[in-house]
Amino acid sequence: MIRRRMLWTAAAVAAGAWWSRPADRGGPPDERLAALVRALADVPQQPVLVLDRARWRANLARIRRLAHAALPLRAVAKSLPCAPLLDEALRAWNTQRAMVFNARQAELVAQARPDADLLLGKPLPASAAHWVLPRLARARLDAPRQVQWLVDTPERLAEYRALARAQGVPLGINIEIDVGLHRGGVESTEMLAAMLDLLRDEPLLLLRGFMGYDAHLASIPDLPGNRERALAHARERYATMVALARKRLHTDGRDWTLNTAGSPTLYLHDDQHTPNELAVGSAAVKPSHFDLPSLAELEPALFIATPILKVMERFRLPVGAEPISDAVRWWDVNQRQGLAIHGGHWLADPVHPQGVASSGLYGPSSNQQVMVASPSTPLAVGDWMLWRPWQSEAVMTQFDTLCVVDDGKLQAQWPVMPVNP
Repeated sequence: MIRRRMLWTAAAVAAGAWWSRPADRGGPPDERLAALVRALADVPQQPVLVLDRARWRANLARIRRLAHAALPLRAVAKSLPCAPLLDEALRAWNTQRAMVFNARQAELVAQARPDADLLLGKPLPASAAHWVLPRLARARLDAPRQVQWLVDTPERLAEYRALARAQGVPLGINIEIDVGLHRGGVESTEMLAAMLDLLRDEPLLLLRGFMGYDAHLASIPDLPGNRERALAHARERYATMVALARKRLHTDGRDWTLNTAGSPTLYLHDDQHTPNELAVGSAAVKPSHFDLPSLAELEPALFIATPILKVMERFRLPVGAEPISDAVRWWDVNQRQGLAIHGGHWLADPVHPQGVASSGLYGPSSNQQVMVASPSTPLAVGDWMLWRPWQSEAVMTQFDTLCVVDDGKLQAQWPVMPVNP
């Protein structure tokens, strides 16, 4: 739909001074990105994901070096929702540990890796566990030993107790604790004590560990002492909760999974504090939300590719609004060409060809988005555009295929896991 702000834009253009006109952002393509699209010559021309495999593998190795050597990594499936992609991460990090976020994802990872050690990344209703348990068994994954169901309240834990009793099978439980994010997890020692008492009295529920997600630490305003205080709070909260569990259950918890971190906070952790493993996923493909100083060594490896369906030598708005586009073309050289692409409106930014941008006047479209460009950017119908995602989990599941490109050649086409059922 055309933006309502068009009239305001036209007025701004009319009032704009000559010296404020935008510089030409067009130009020749980045050769590495151009090589990715050349590799798609035999791919059906519709939106697909593209993986730069050389960058991907380099990122995997760099992540293992960034993380403390004594702490195992747990690959996050929501951020890498493609079984072969996840498998490469597990092998590169020499681990069987994966974090899954819904029942269908757990089933698919179990089918691909029946030896996997699965930790749920968010508390699911017990009905989801009920649905997936027989499917895990068919995949030959031993759920009581290999799956940790995340719980965050006494009520949720009681649901899993009812499920364990109804099924007559033990369930591994991991307790989510709030270490400062305030999005979920146990917040008080009183609540944790009630959950520990329930676990102590139910032999079919086995405490397997704790999870404390601390992504907020990377976003704390960089004011004197703020981040240090937040990190100290997270460490103290984690240690307090685990110490309470050890004392109340009369165990040293030597074998517990004590998970923390995420891509933005990977570098903050060492083996001198309570957590004993780190979760990571998105950093390996580095969408733009992970352009952080702490991840500067990593390179973007994931893109959306989509074909150009139409090229217009003159960008034009629909009849009735054409004078506005005439003014915009005069004022901004970067809006003189127009083009329409297959799809659009993704959580992503265009990066190839150079200088192509979404039309703010036309507005986004999920079907056939209108883009603009300078005449210095060469465009032709059938060319591929590349977009760089802002994040991976919400973007990848919109596509069914991941095209893997290495050394300028299409090496494989991997299926992407479906969105939550």
